[in-house]
Amino acid sequence: MGNALITGTNKGLGLGLTKNLLNKGYKVFATCRNIEKARELEELSKRFPEKLIILQVDAVETNAGEKISKFLNGEPIDLFLNNAGVIGPGIQRFGAVTSPDWLEVLRVNLIAPLLISQSLIKNIEKGLEKKMFFLSSKVGSISDNTGGGMYIYRSSKTALNQVIKSLSIDLLSKGISVIALHPGWVRTDMGGPNALISIEESVNGMATVISKKSLDDTGKFFNFDGKEIPW
Repeated sequence: MGNALITGTNKGLGLGLTKNLLNKGYKVFATCRNIEKARELEELSKRFPEKLIILQVDAVETNAGEKISKFLNGEPIDLFLNNAGVIGPGIQRFGAVTSPDWLEVLRVNLIAPLLISQSLIKNIEKGLEKKMFFLSSKVGSISDNTGGGMYIYRSSKTALNQVIKSLSIDLLSKGISVIALHPGWVRTDMGGPNALISIEESVNGMATVISKKSLDDTGKFFNFDGKEIPW
């Protein structure tokens, strides 16, 4: 198998995806904000000392992309999984939205993924698979929005979807597929204890989607079970 880069791997879906790809034989370059708090990730690196390489970096740092690029040191990246993201404040209803809260979520969920992608494009061009997957959310689908609210999180994922669509067009000539992926409502710190599926169910489903999708699917939005989601 080839090389994968995953952002936001200290816990939850990022950690789950890291485990899955390591077990499949990938060499995984994993980023996280705080290695000291990523104990399970560090333990995993002891089991896969030559297959799991960890970099401590905050995705919203001004030079995060350059740090990751230097960390990769010219290595080809077959699969890039942009997992890092935040949901924002607990209350996002009309009348409760503030500019600082909104801007912080946009920095993590929207701006950082594109800036990092710009810094990594040469590594991805060198890869054989040439796949870029961005974890989005079904709540970012305009067609699916029947409940309103969640202004901050919804808008950040809707905007990310537009970035993904543009990337799929701009990178098509390079043979790079760019796809939006909804992990489902998952029992993580972000999803909460009442979510519908476990981390393992989500990760196994996403891994299947990732393995099956190709350049023919670039610019599309998929659920973790493989069903296409309307923008």
